[in-house]
Amino acid sequence: MMRALLLVCGVAIGAPTLALAQHPGPGVPGDRATWRRGVVHYGKWVAAAGAVGLTALAIKEHRYSTREWDQLLAICRARSTDCATGSDGRYLDYQAELHYEKAIYYDHRARRRLIGGQLSLLTAAALFLADLHPGKAPGNIPFHAIEVTPDVQGSGARFAVRIPF
Repeated sequence: MMRALLLVCGVAIGAPTLALAQHPGPGVPGDRATWRRGVVHYGKWVAAAGAVGLTALAIKEHRYSTREWDQLLAICRARSTDCATGSDGRYLDYQAELHYEKAIYYDHRARRRLIGGQLSLLTAAALFLADLHPGKAPGNIPFHAIEVTPDVQGSGARFAVRIPF
């Protein structure tokens, strides 16, 4: 699983690098804009791959946490005295405390990966929007049923609605 993730990250990072290496060198007019366009265009895919990868890692860490928690519950169900806690809140039984600490450890790792995945997804969405219309606004799409014209006297506007039937 980790090798596949490293391979995906390597391809995601390598593809933009190769694409950017093919654009003209410094000093060519529009060089900075071309470079930024490439970063946005390919960066959205890197961010999307990061979101998928981090979410997959979070799922893996959550499974580890669940496994440790289930082992703690098995210890507690077998003998309830092994789940007694001390005045500091720790389990008195070493194995019970170990399973609890591992469950918390993997749970925190899963949480950090989920947050990273969500931030990557948010970044990918922003880059997808930035790549949609780079540097220009969308064209005006007129609605022909409504007509707004200046008034003859210049003091206002005339508003007309046409309904074809």
